[in-house]
Amino acid sequence: MLRTRPWFLLLVALVFSGACRCEGPALGTSRGDFRPQETEVDFGRVLEGTQVRRTVTLLGTGRSEARVTASAGAPFAVVPESVSVPGGGSVALEVVFTGGNGVAQGTLTLVAGSRVESVALRGEGVRPLTCVPSAQCRESRFELEPGACVETLAPNGTDCIPSSRCQERGRCRAGECVGTPRTCDDDNPCTVDACSPTEGCVTSNVVCPQPANPCKVGVCRRDEGCGETDAADYTVCGPTDCKTANLCLLGSCRTLPTPEGFLCAPATPCQDEGRCRSGECARPPPGELVAQFSAPLGGAPVAEDGGPVLLSQDGALFASVCDGDAGCRLVSFTGNGLQRFEAPYPDGGARTLLAVSGAGVLVQEPGSLERYALASPGERLWQAPLGEALDGGVPSTGVGRTAVSAEEEVVALVDSVPPALVRLGMDGGVLQTGPVEGFGGPGARVALDAQGRVVLSAEGGGRVVFAEPEDGGPGFVTVPVLEQAGDAGASLAVAGGWLFSGARTFASTDGGAPVPVPWEERVPLDEPTLLLDGTGYALATACDGGAPPCAPGTAQLVLRALSAEDGGTRWEVPVSAPGAEVLLHEASLVSGNGVGTLSDITPPDGGPTRTYLQLFAAGRERAVCPLEGEPRVAGATHVGNFLYVLLEREGTWRLEAFGLGLQGVAETRGWPQRHGLAGTRRAQP
Repeated sequence: MLRTRPWFLLLVALVFSGACRCEGPALGTSRGDFRPQETEVDFGRVLEGTQVRRTVTLLGTGRSEARVTASAGAPFAVVPESVSVPGGGSVALEVVFTGGNGVAQGTLTLVAGSRVESVALRGEGVRPLTCVPSAQCRESRFELEPGACVETLAPNGTDCIPSSRCQERGRCRAGECVGTPRTCDDDNPCTVDACSPTEGCVTSNVVCPQPANPCKVGVCRRDEGCGETDAADYTVCGPTDCKTANLCLLGSCRTLPTPEGFLCAPATPCQDEGRCRSGECARPPPGELVAQFSAPLGGAPVAEDGGPVLLSQDGALFASVCDGDAGCRLVSFTGNGLQRFEAPYPDGGARTLLAVSGAGVLVQEPGSLERYALASPGERLWQAPLGEALDGGVPSTGVGRTAVSAEEEVVALVDSVPPALVRLGMDGGVLQTGPVEGFGGPGARVALDAQGRVVLSAEGGGRVVFAEPEDGGPGFVTVPVLEQAGDAGASLAVAGGWLFSGARTFASTDGGAPVPVPWEERVPLDEPTLLLDGTGYALATACDGGAPPCAPGTAQLVLRALSAEDGGTRWEVPVSAPGAEVLLHEASLVSGNGVGTLSDITPPDGGPTRTYLQLFAAGRERAVCPLEGEPRVAGATHVGNFLYVLLEREGTWRLEAFGLGLQGVAETRGWPQRHGLAGTRRAQP
């Protein structure tokens, strides 16, 4: 029998027990392990759509290699997604952030076996502003810091379009677009070639001198230049009626029996043309002037006595209206009667129109001036309290005492103690102010000549001055232009180097002796007065068969065209019959040296009052047209070949338009309306 020693059995037991322990302390430091060096990564501000990369370092904390899988949710990503971290070494992971619009937060998750680590991720995506250069030859780009558009000059030589169409092939130079002059000469002696900064090359035919023979006309031939040729046969060459006519035949003027059907009177807005029939001018009777549209106004129009009721700018019409509980507001219509907007005044109170220009609609409320936008919604652009401009008080201005310059500045003659002249910038800020003694009261007037000089007329018209900026001071100095004795009338028109004061005196704006108007047995109306090309137009009261004061039933209104050079009468024409009552609503210049009026006329026999449009030229009444029905008229404005009228029919105030045809095209030069063009009281070239 085999006998085993005890010490041997103990040794065997110890060997087997050690062999079964797989996780002994001596081997623990040999396994793969890791940790991230960073606990948080901030990518900062990043432009939307762009990427920024940051590095996360993984440290091997064991003796053996660790296989790590990395992941991160959008807008974050990790490259690569799996790495091996050597024991005791390090590996860099690249984390990518794609910028969106706003703050983004996420987590970088790192996994190796059962070990999980995380790193906080944060970034802010910034959506760039749309950067538009302020002008040509500028570049604008968005800068992440400070988060704004930054503008720089475009490189020299960059292509650009010159602002003037008289230049071409523009290139940027030191931030300005510089082009080469455009050549417009077409090498034709029968054309006048020029360049317009807004239109480019423009060409017009040479106007050859008119020959003394009325049956010859000037003509230009390319090879010969100006010469003459026969006028068209049957051209009128002398006095003509429906019995005998002086007509051209084969280049000679001959007196002939007037042909049947010969035109003896042109058509008017309310009456067809006349033709000779059996020795007489046969013409259909005039009809009523029918509105081309009639649009509800939405309230009663508000205006100062003698001030504009309706104004027009760039085809849009503007009126100030009030409607009981609805309050007061500025309303605007298109030229074909569609409402553009209604803009309630901030406090609902009434405003009166003064002028309209490219910068907006100028209105007056007690103690201040306001300007409103031309485009919808017609918001108030600024308010200028006149008391602040004059350091307190309750000053006032009004119709005839405000003007708008070509630079969109407002010049206001303010009735205060003492009277003052205030100049406001385009934004309503006070640019200049100062006293102007002797120019207070509602009858004082302000105007601007073609050079932008301020002209003041004292109440009564006896004194007219230029108001010039004080040298080195904040106020104004006055330079006398005209001194008159007695009541000279409260009106002032300026145009073409002339001023027309009180309908009684002309004066050159360049100096010289005043030119009085010899009205003799006429009493001129102060306003309206119109002025163009050295001719002034004014209305006056005449007595049929005698001198003023007129006997009952003999007074009539006349229109006179006057020479600014000598005050003489170019022509005069009656506006109404003797004894008729006339209420003049509007008077305006018409192309072709004519004048249009809109008046309520009550006939001498006491018949119904009708509203008439009348057109006058060369001492003749060219058209007289009654408006349809018997409306109550508040006022009107003449724009293009349309007369726009605010009137009341059957208790409703309406805007109506009346077509005047080619005979009634509104003049835009000179001083074409009571307060200049669109109320600006500025001479128009």
